[in-house]
Amino acid sequence: MAKVRPFKGLRPPRNLVTDVASRPYDVLSSAEARAEAEGNPRSLYHIIKPEIDFDPSVDEHDPRVYEKARANFDMFQEKGWLVQDSAPCYYIYAQTMEGRTQYGIVVAANVDDYMEGRIKKHELTRRDKEEDRMKHVRVNNANIEPVFFAFPDNQVLEKVIATTTAKEPEYDFIAPDGFGHKFWVIDDKETIDSITREFAGIPYLYIADGHHRTAAAALVGNEKAHGNPGHTGEEEYNYFLAVAFPASHLKIIDYNRVVTDLNGLSTDEFLNRLESNFIVEPKGEEIHTPCALHNFSLYLDGKWYSLTAREGRYDDNDPIGILDVTISSDLILRDILGITDLRSDKRVDFVGGIRGLKELKRRVDSGEMAAAIALYPVSMKQLMDIADSGNIMPPKTTWFEPKLRSGLVIHNLSD
Repeated sequence: MAKVRPFKGLRPPRNLVTDVASRPYDVLSSAEARAEAEGNPRSLYHIIKPEIDFDPSVDEHDPRVYEKARANFDMFQEKGWLVQDSAPCYYIYAQTMEGRTQYGIVVAANVDDYMEGRIKKHELTRRDKEEDRMKHVRVNNANIEPVFFAFPDNQVLEKVIATTTAKEPEYDFIAPDGFGHKFWVIDDKETIDSITREFAGIPYLYIADGHHRTAAAALVGNEKAHGNPGHTGEEEYNYFLAVAFPASHLKIIDYNRVVTDLNGLSTDEFLNRLESNFIVEPKGEEIHTPCALHNFSLYLDGKWYSLTAREGRYDDNDPIGILDVTISSDLILRDILGITDLRSDKRVDFVGGIRGLKELKRRVDSGEMAAAIALYPVSMKQLMDIADSGNIMPPKTTWFEPKLRSGLVIHNLSD
C-alpha cells in the first residue's frame, strides 16, 4: 500500500513565484537555461542547472558545478527567495494546457515503496543519469524538483481536490510557454489525515515521468538509511518529492520517429516493403494524423501516407507486442531499415508530440531526415498494465505534457 506523508515545503513567496519557477532540468540545454535565466538571479536554473553560472567551457558535471548548486540553494534561503512552511502540509498543483486541466496532489513519497516495487516503473534508467541526479540530491540534501506519478482514480481524493481548488490558490500564473499553473496549500489536520489514509489504501503508484529523478531520490534516501546506525524509518530522508495525479486526469502525447535514410532503398522499394505488413494509403500533401491504435502516418518525399498494421502482424495478448511503438520498431525500423537499437543508433531520432506533426514535416523537408513516422499515443491504461505486468516499455514511448514546473515547492531531507 502506498505510504505518503505531508512535509514542510520550502517554497517562494507568492510575489516571487514567477521569478523562481522554471522548466525541469532535463527538458532544455545549458545554453537555453542560460538564456532563460539571463537577468534573473532568482531563477531556479541557478540551482538545478548551475553550470549557467560558469563559462560555457566548464562541464556541467564538474564538481564545482554541484558545489555551486548548494551555494545557490543556501543563498536563495538566506535572501528569502525560498521560505519553509512551519508545519507539514500537502499541496494541490493544477496545470492547464489547451483548455484541459489536470490536478495533482503534492506528497512526500516513500523510499521503501520504490525499493520494494510499490512505486512501479515502465522505463529503464541509465546509471550515468541516475548518478548525476544523485549527486544533486546529496549536495543539496533536498529534492529540488518533483517527480510525476499517477494513481488509480479515487473518489475521496477527487473530493479533496475539488474542495481545495474551490478556494483561492496560493499561486496562479501563466508560464512563458502559455500553460497555466495553480497551487494550493493544505494545512488542516482533517484533510491531511484523509489524504494519508486514502493513499494507504492504494496498492501502487506509477511513475508517469521522471524515472531518473525517482531512482536518484530513492537511492539517496536508501543510502542515508544504511549510513545511519539509529535509523528508524521515520526520518525525512525516507521520503522524496512527488506530484501524484489521478490517472484519468492525464493524457499521454504521441512520441514520433524520424530517420536519416531508407537503408539504401528507393521510395518505391520502401513503400513496397511496407505493403507486406501494412495497408498503405496515399494521403497527399496535407498533414495526416494517425486515427487509431495500429494506424501510423508516414511522411516521405513531400507526401503523407496512412499505414495500418495488418491483422496477425502483432499480438493483442502481449502488453508490449500490442504497442504501436513495438510494431513500428519491429516491422519498419528493424526489419526494413536495419535499426535495431533505438537507444544508440544515430540513424533515428525522436520528436515529442507537443511539437506537432509540422515538426516532422519540417525535418524531412529540410533534408536533415529522409522520412518520419507518427504514432498514435499510448493510453494510461496501457502504461499501467505494462507496469503491473513487470514489463518495460520500449525507449521513447511516452511523452507527458505539460511538464511539472520546478520551484513551486522543495522537500528538505533533514526536516
